[in-house]
Amino acid sequence: MAQKRLMQELSPLTKEKWLHIDPEEQNIFRWRVGLWVVNPESVFHGAYLRCEMRFPHDYPYQPPTFRFLTKGITHPNVYADGNLCISILHKPGDDEQSGEMANERWNVLHGAESVLRSVLLLMDDPEINSPANVDASVLYRDQRSTYDALARQIVKQSLESVPEGVKMPTESELAPAPQKVIEDDDDFWNPSEEEEDFGGSDSDMDDFDEEEEDEDDDK
Repeated sequence: MAQKRLMQELSPLTKEKWLHIDPEEQNIFRWRVGLWVVNPESVFHGAYLRCEMRFPHDYPYQPPTFRFLTKGITHPNVYADGNLCISILHKPGDDEQSGEMANERWNVLHGAESVLRSVLLLMDDPEINSPANVDASVLYRDQRSTYDALARQIVKQSLESVPEGVKMPTESELAPAPQKVIEDDDDFWNPSEEEEDFGGSDSDMDDFDEEEEDEDDDK
């Protein structure tokens, strides 16, 4: 089941412009992923962040793991080894110790795409109350200019590892495809007198009654 689910998720993701996926050969349970930070308001805007996702064999009942391969990311929720602390990757159910509710954690309705989008959102809006990197959390809170400068360094360094043929998507490439507008047909709601007839017979019902009376008289 897990392998089938991953194949179903992988196919549409390979068409997305904001990421590049390279599944490991002969192992669908391990993905190498490159994430473009496309939010123009993000301090990491323009970065190509390499990461790795590993999926358990009981996926989607249990969450994947996520680790950044891009080195040196200074972020409140990224450990020194690149592992990410994010609620959506925590095991299902309430957790009294952390105070996380079940709806914040992993469930079978989530998937690889929801994880990757959540990662990008967290890069822009860190959770500093329970940081994985305390020093980065302090910088983000008290010395934002220093934090931003370190982020810009990561952006510059990350572009050195962009695979050949992979490029940052443009704004137009990220825009959703326009939907064809179907104009209302006023005549549809105003049928003509001929249409209201519904193909009924033009004969007079009185004639039908007279025929029945004649048949009764002959008996």
